[in-house]
Amino acid sequence: MTTNVGTVDRGVRLVLGVALIAAALFSGLTIFDGAVMKYGAILVGVVLAVTGLMRTCPAYSIFGIRTCKV
Repeated sequence: MTTNVGTVDRGVRLVLGVALIAAALFSGLTIFDGAVMKYGAILVGVVLAVTGLMRTCPAYSIFGIRTCKV
């Protein structure tokens, strides 16, 4: 797979991913009381973190987007 996620995009994805996972598991906010919101936020957080770590986003590939330098 080719790299299509740049440095800034990667950092944002990692921070948001970890923040979503932490908020869903440890924040105690009422929005995460329901299973759908809690596990949905965890799933989105994991996807963001994994795409940030791998520097490849399948959605970017489909739409031909690149945020990294060639």
